[in-house]
Formats: sequence, structure tokens, C-alpha cells
Amino acid sequence: MENKDITSNDKAVLTRIFNPNLPYGDIFEGNENAMEVEEVETEAVKQAKSLETEGVKQAEAGHIEEALNSFNKAISVAPKHASSYNNRAQALRLQGDVAGALQDLNTAIELSGGHGKVACQAYTQRGLIKRLEEDDEGAIEDLKKAACLGSQFARDLVVSMNPYAAMCNQMLSEVIGKLRSGEGELPVV
Repeated sequence: MENKDITSNDKAVLTRIFNPNLPYGDIFEGNENAMEVEEVETEAVKQAKSLETEGVKQAEAGHIEEALNSFNKAISVAPKHASSYNNRAQALRLQGDVAGALQDLNTAIELSGGHGKVACQAYTQRGLIKRLEEDDEGAIEDLKKAACLGSQFARDLVVSMNPYAAMCNQMLSEVIGKLRSGEGELPVV
């Protein structure tokens, strides 16, 4: 069967099989290829990537100020390179500058056009920040966008934030468990 023959009902069934914890009605229509957006690899972008790598290592070592300096240099070298803003947002968040982190995440999403790996990461980070700020509606919106870009973590988080869906999934799991153990019957429709 070719992809063009797959109906929306087929997709829903496959999604239910491969993502049993996903609430009904929250099918994420994502493009698995949307994770990769090509960027022109100029000398400035290469230098920015090198500075980012240095900044990530510094942040992992707990040297947040040094990491921020590396990310700032990366941004000054290649101001249109979305990844540098995304990485700096993480360092800013670790430093407690949530407003600065949100500003950088917005810039990363804008520069990436809302597509690709960087946008996926930025939407996830922004969704987590919104969740911490008790903006569940905004968090779910961003996490759904990240899920559509391929983030399984974001999908799982959206499911966990929907108590009604969690309750329905729990009831469905109990029914299936009873059917498997022979304690129940399928209803006649």
C-alpha cells in the first residue's frame, strides 16, 4: 500500500496503535521530515556553531556566565542563526532570567520559520516555561507544535497535562486488561 492510499482513519488507527497513551482527538499531524531544515553553512555559521559547542560545554560544567559569553559571541558572528538563540535561552533560564529566555526562544522560532529541530526545541522549552508560569493553555499550544515537529517528550507532556484524556486512557486500559484476562466482553454495537 502506498502512502497516498492511507486515509485519515488509517492514520488515526496507526496513531492509536503506536501511541496508546495519546488522548483521543489529540492526533498530531506532524511531518516526520519537518525536523530537518537546511541552513546555508557560511563561515559565520560555522564559527557560531563552534562557539555554541563551547558554550554548551561550559554550561554543562556549571559555568553559566562563560556559556552566555560564548552564545553572545555566536549571535554577534551570525545574528540570523536560530540555534544560538535557543542555546542562549537555556543558559538564561538556568541563570534565572526567564524573560530573557522567552525573548530568545521567540527569536529562535521566528528565525527558524517555526520549522525544524531548533523550532522543535524552542517550542518545547517555551512550553515548559509557560507551564512553570501556570499558563497551561499556552504551554499546551507550544508543546503541540513541538510534538508536530517530532518531539515525543512534548507529546507525552501534552497527554499528561490533559486530565480528562488521562482518565479516559486509564479506563480504556482497564477495559482492555479485563478483556485480555477474560473478565469482560466487548460491547455489542
